[in-house]
Amino acid sequence: MKTFLIVMITTISVISFAQTKPANPFGLVYGDAITENVSGKVNIHPITYKLNGLEISANVYTPANYDPAKKYPTVVVAHPNGGVKEQVAGLYAQRLAESGYIAIAADAAYQGASGGQPRNVDKPANRIEDIRGMADFITQYKGVDASRLGVLGICGGGGYTLKAAQTDKRFKVVATLSMFNSGLVRRNGFMDSGLATVQQRLKEASEARALEAAGGEVRYAADTKTTDEQADKMPFDLYREGHYYYNRTHAHPNSTFRYTMSSLLDLMEFDAATNMDLINQPLLMMAGSKADSFYMTESAFNLATDTKDKELFLIPGATHIQTYYVPIYVAQAMNKLNEFFGKYL
Repeated sequence: MKTFLIVMITTISVISFAQTKPANPFGLVYGDAITENVSGKVNIHPITYKLNGLEISANVYTPANYDPAKKYPTVVVAHPNGGVKEQVAGLYAQRLAESGYIAIAADAAYQGASGGQPRNVDKPANRIEDIRGMADFITQYKGVDASRLGVLGICGGGGYTLKAAQTDKRFKVVATLSMFNSGLVRRNGFMDSGLATVQQRLKEASEARALEAAGGEVRYAADTKTTDEQADKMPFDLYREGHYYYNRTHAHPNSTFRYTMSSLLDLMEFDAATNMDLINQPLLMMAGSKADSFYMTESAFNLATDTKDKELFLIPGATHIQTYYVPIYVAQAMNKLNEFFGKYL
């Protein structure tokens, strides 16, 4: 009970802080975010670029005393499902820049501040292409050493990072944090909780696509507002804590859980853990030791049989969402990333 009360008090305090703090000029909602570009320090550069005809919105982070005439190791950072570059992806990109890397975090196509209609399409092929598109752009950026390019994927971005790195060998080292296998969960439900409704959901997705093709409305999944009371009754830490992270403490207007119902036609046939033997780059997969999503990291990691250097790193005491923002857990993840990336980049 004492621990519960401490957690609740901490949560309430964080929520209060999040609601009263001044708006960040770059829209960043994570702790210790950059508020201005100061000479000699880590800087943030909001940019846009074209990917398959769509305008992608991204932030590039450059290290302290950045000199475009020099060459820096660089990391592409892929955000979670429903997340945006201003949240956890931006936090880790900034931390990487503090460690001497150039880093890029971009909003997925059809999501966040990036272009694409209808909004919130969430197809695996698009998300994988987003990661490759970040590599396309950042390897042309001044100061980037394209021969020292790494990738970090967080949550759903972690699953898509695994797929991108299976075939895209521009990525010399691959890392994931709290990896979420989007296709597996959209198909079977979290911890196989949705097996009984697979065919019904496929039917709904098929009907949604037919309606779109006929010029009708765009239907969405997960398009309801959850109250704190409803979240508190959720059986999984990931979703319960995710509600507070995305809707309270680290809310951003471009972030949403919803996605087009028709996306399920692609999502439900997707599995991030297939063809893991194609990854021959050094692989680091990190997860909280208390994360109820760990089974997805463990499964994919065990299937990575063709890399000569892979490591599974558990962050003691952390749940899935806590790796996004709790300082002690972020520090442990960054220490491991610096060690792993430093060895190969």
